[in-house]
Amino acid sequence: MNFTLLPFIIIPSALAQVGRRVSQSALSSSSPEEVRGLVACGTGAGVSIFANKFPGVFATTCLTPSDAVNARSINNSNVLALSGRYTSTETAIEIVDAWLNTPFKSPCPANDNRPWPHEMDKFLDKSQIEMPKIGKEDTVDTCAVCSLAVNNRELNPINLLPGGSIKIFRESPTSALVRFKAGSIEPAHHHTFGHDFVVIEGKMSVWNVTKEEMYDLTVGDYLFTPAGDVHRVKYYEDTELFIKWDGHWDIFFDEDIDDAAANTAIHTELPN
Repeated sequence: MNFTLLPFIIIPSALAQVGRRVSQSALSSSSPEEVRGLVACGTGAGVSIFANKFPGVFATTCLTPSDAVNARSINNSNVLALSGRYTSTETAIEIVDAWLNTPFKSPCPANDNRPWPHEMDKFLDKSQIEMPKIGKEDTVDTCAVCSLAVNNRELNPINLLPGGSIKIFRESPTSALVRFKAGSIEPAHHHTFGHDFVVIEGKMSVWNVTKEEMYDLTVGDYLFTPAGDVHRVKYYEDTELFIKWDGHWDIFFDEDIDDAAANTAIHTELPN
């Protein structure tokens, strides 16, 4: 089978690209070739967890060639996670070679290198259909704006962002109501998916670090930030936003809070 192997990368935004590309290929019936991914970190566990957040991705950490054969035979693994700390260069090469050249449902060490019996063969085929469904909730057939009419408007604190709180109305794509207290700062960060928002109340500034642009926003203003664009935010008043991501919500920080405060200090607050 022809396939594309995505490169060995450990940067979070690049890992997201690997997960997204493999996911798109796995879920597309018209994909001309199989796409697999190769990722690594110190133990191989973290990057495997990250990659498995994407639908249709079956990422497996392999420390031996036998692990790789089992992962391909049993799980049809399409993302290989390697450990830089516990795997030598020679063993890593053997693992990659075994993983690339083992077909799904082939004999493997887990079954004493014998062909799978008919019942197990059927089970493995069915698992490829059922596994991506695990954890999915029934979707609500309602628009994101209509969801704002719900009676319960209680928001939950955003632990990663002091002063912030959020209520998610819908997930993947994610629609949410977000509030920040006056003086709050979001350090420079980026998301896997692009997002747009409307300011319902308050005043704020957004620095798009990637594009070297700044936006002063107040009630009724709208802004779209593309996927991966690094941006920093400061809130001058208690501010409320309606925000929608093109997929699931996540956040990857590119600076700490002290650096963010220093970088926003050069900007004069918005006039009344």
